[in-house]
Amino acid sequence: MPAQIIDGEAIAAKIREKLALDIEDLRVWGKPPHLVALQANDDPGSKIYVKNQQKDCEAVGIRYSVDQQPTNSTQAQLLARIEELNNDPTVTGIIIQMPLPEGCDSRTLQARINPLKDAEGMCPANLGRVVLATSQMAMARRGKPKDYEKWVAESLAWAMPAPAPCTAVGAVELLRSTGIDLYGKQAVVVGHSEIVGKPVVLLLLSHFCTATCCHIATTNLAEQTRQAEILFVATGKAGFAWAAYQRRLAAWKKDPKKNPKPSVPDITPLIKGDMVRPGAVVIDIAINRLPRALDENGEPVLNAKGRPDMVTVGDVEFDKAKEVASAITPVPGGVGPMTVALLLRNVIEAAKLASRA
Repeated sequence: MPAQIIDGEAIAAKIREKLALDIEDLRVWGKPPHLVALQANDDPGSKIYVKNQQKDCEAVGIRYSVDQQPTNSTQAQLLARIEELNNDPTVTGIIIQMPLPEGCDSRTLQARINPLKDAEGMCPANLGRVVLATSQMAMARRGKPKDYEKWVAESLAWAMPAPAPCTAVGAVELLRSTGIDLYGKQAVVVGHSEIVGKPVVLLLLSHFCTATCCHIATTNLAEQTRQAEILFVATGKAGFAWAAYQRRLAAWKKDPKKNPKPSVPDITPLIKGDMVRPGAVVIDIAINRLPRALDENGEPVLNAKGRPDMVTVGDVEFDKAKEVASAITPVPGGVGPMTVALLLRNVIEAAKLASRA
């Protein structure tokens, strides 16, 4: 029986409906939410991302501002600007747009954001709250608590009042939407980034899953994933490989004498259908933009408009995995919409806390 398709668009839409009501309350309290995007680049992709963020914010009634800084800004200048935004009472959320100018470190800048204004939930203090949630859960080591779901929700709210890592939280909320009892389940997370993989592992521990984290040094990946009743995948391996190949190919075309012609990379899905345990719930977090097919020269086949025929896919071989899994997220339409919805929710929850201060 084909897997249940977990509709991230529909679940995110319900979150947005509630957010619109919360914003009306905030306006009554005199603390309307305001997200500021700190940008110090002229990257076309970043500008598209900013435009989409603005559209998403305006759709629910969040004020959105782009704080454009010089593209040659120093780290000291950006840190000083973040401090000014921290001290601005009209700003309830801050997000740093990538890429940054040369010499600027994203982690250092992220750490300077006031934790209550950290829209992405990725500053050290907010990531640390995910660890605290896990520690709070350890108090139930004697067995499954009565009214388990309520107890978990209260413990998470105690540790992570707002904001929280939006992609990780959104991915776990999609898992919970399936209705599966997480207590004691074998979970495997493929990818150990601080943005997604690590916080997902901690959140799964908060729900009393037995969580295993796989990464680049894991030598028996298929063996691990076949044990998973719950499988999260967040590497973007194929996308990174394709981007690196494109850079090397461009260098070869520019100066074939100086640069060797690169080998065509393996851009097939990292998680094949036979690597999924029958009946598992699969949450595919990665977003890879890849060619549908390659020609004999290693170039993308062109579409009817004469442009490279590209597709958006995840890390999982979706068509085959959906015949094995009990539930699976599509890409696009799964975790992506939830990330946006949780980003908006972070801004609004931060505004609520500011209104009570």
